[in-house]
Parts: sequence; C-alpha cells; structure tokens
Amino acid sequence: MIFDLIATTAFGIESVTARELEELGFSVMKVENGRITFKGSERDIARCNIYLRTADRILIKAAEFKATTFEELFQGVKAVPWGDFLPEDAEMHVVGRSVRSGLYSVPDCQSITKKAIVERMKEKYHRSFFEENGPKYKIEVAILKDIVSITVDTTGPGLNKRGYRKIVGEAPLKETMACALILLSYWKSGRILVDPLCGSGTIPIEAAMISKKIAPGVNRHFVSETWREFDQNIWKDVRNEARSEEIENSPQTILGSDLNPKAVELALHHAKEAGVADVASFKQMNVLDFYSKEKYGFIITNPPYGERIGEIHAVESLYRDLGKVYKRLDSWSLYIITSNPSFEKLFGKTADRRRKLYNGQLLCQYYQFYGPKPPKSTLQSLQK
Repeated sequence: MIFDLIATTAFGIESVTARELEELGFSVMKVENGRITFKGSERDIARCNIYLRTADRILIKAAEFKATTFEELFQGVKAVPWGDFLPEDAEMHVVGRSVRSGLYSVPDCQSITKKAIVERMKEKYHRSFFEENGPKYKIEVAILKDIVSITVDTTGPGLNKRGYRKIVGEAPLKETMACALILLSYWKSGRILVDPLCGSGTIPIEAAMISKKIAPGVNRHFVSETWREFDQNIWKDVRNEARSEEIENSPQTILGSDLNPKAVELALHHAKEAGVADVASFKQMNVLDFYSKEKYGFIITNPPYGERIGEIHAVESLYRDLGKVYKRLDSWSLYIITSNPSFEKLFGKTADRRRKLYNGQLLCQYYQFYGPKPPKSTLQSLQK
C-alpha cells in the first residue's frame, strides 16, 4: 500500500530534510513551512523513521478537505475508510489545532473527529462500542484557513529521541536541530570539527554518528511498530540494513569542550551510549584556550543566547572571546546559532551568510563564516 506521507520539521530546515528524503530515493511532492510531503510504502515509513536525521515526525496523511461547519468536518472525517486502517481495538488519541479558521474550538473539533471515526468504524466492524485497549494511534485534526488536514503519527516520541541522551543538561539543543546545523555547513566526515561550547555534547555526537554512518533511529522503537497491520519483519530488515552500513573505524577528528566539568562528563556518557566514543572526544576547557595547528577545520556551536536576566553581560563577553579565538584560526570555518541580535558586532566580524532558523520557539540566526577552501590534494588527504 502506498501512503501520502508528511515529514515534519522545525521551521527553517525544510530544505535540509527534503534533501535527506531525496538522498533516500524519494520524490518530494511539496515543501511547506515545517512539512515535506511525499509518497511511500510501509517499508518507506520504517526507512524514514530510522534514517532521517533532521525530521521531527513521519505522518500518514489520511485526508484533506475544506470545512467551515462542524457538519462538514464530521462528514469529511467519516469519508475516510478508517476500518481499513484502524483495528477493532485501536486506542485512538485525537489531538487538534486550529489557525485562522471558522472552526476555532479545538476541543469541539477533536470530539467531532473522534465521533466521525467511530461512526465509520461501526460500519466496518458492525458493533456499537469499542474498548480501545489495543495499539495506539495518535490522530491529529489540523485546520488552517478552513482547510482540514487529518494525519496519523507513525513515530511516537519525536525523532530527536535517538535513545542515547537519557540525561539532559541545561537548555539542550535538539538532536534534529544539531544535525541540521551540521548538514547546513560544508563539513564532511574526515574533516576536523570542534564545538568549544558543547554542553552535553549533542553537536559532536551527531557529527560522529554521521561520520560512522549510524542511522539515528536504529536503536529505538516507533509507535507504528506496534500496529498489527504492519509487517514486523520490515522493521527488522530495515534495521539490519542500517547496521550493515555502519563504519567500524572512522578517523577521530571531532572534539567537544566546555568549561563546565559536569557537562563534559555528561557528553562523554552520551558519546558512549551513542556508540561514538571512539570518534568524538571531550575535554574541559575555557573557550579562550582553544587553539589548533591543524588547517581547514570547522567550529559548529550553539552558545548561550543571553535570554535570561543577568546573563547578558557574560554572554556578550563570551561572543567577544569567540571572535578572538576565530582570529587565531585563519583557515577555519565557523558556524554559530544564536537569537542574540548583537552577535556580529560583539564577535567583530560580519558573517558571510545568515540563515533564519527556529531553535524551539526562538527565532535565531545561523551565522556562517567561511574559511578558504583547502587545496585539492589537501582535501583528498583530509577525507581519506
């Protein structure tokens, strides 16, 4: 069976996720704010959940229609052949949202959607009551400008939940966003990558997983694996395929450092959990002390933004220190995400490129400073 699928993303990284999908062999149909639409099979659902690094969720699009009245909403939902998809004992959790639409009462929309699904299932199963003690199905009714989109979540906990970060530090960067920052840079496996403000280690660990070709979802489970109509052997096959592609030995060229010893300890723990402790190394260090004789390296980092009262002076000093560090690395490239509008002034240099990204709810800029390209002979030796 071929499904209409949606990969959801953080705002600003849609093109990165679309590129990932294309590299997996999918034909992207539509790219919108936070959503990429494409078609795929049950096996493709497994592949996307296991392989995609920057998507948040994989949804099945069940229906899309216009509704300005509750009756239109009810009939539109009821028109979906739910009995062909949901088992008799399905545990249905309906969530909703409404933006700039006549049907603005989300609780009412959720209730009507659930009622319409049940009414259609009655026709299939010829019964009036459903116990809902079986596999879980999260169904969303989303209404934007009176256009209703009904989706079913195949993922469960978001795709940023890789499984290696069971303990989180202060203001953690989502794994999916960390990966987007890396994929938006010119860094490639084998090149030097440093995060001198690594916190709990997310950016170095995600880079190391890329370097070792570890699929981000290979060591976790997904809600659609519990669906009886899905073939469990498909998930097993896709996981085996992903593990067969992993690289055992990869050059140790990824470093994370932080002034906080507890953060470094946490980063080391996460690297071991992720299976990349042989590639990503961590040490306690003041950002001002960082220096390298190596050429053509990359700094990718997510520093504090100074959003809290009392932090701003320390953050401004930190940005100045980053500027001093970068001046010593004349062949390096630097990529930094922050919501602080004064970053370039404090850093002492105008970025070669800026890109708007949302880190959670915060509108940020991804500042990109490009170092010189290495000679072809040097580049080949770096990537061996």
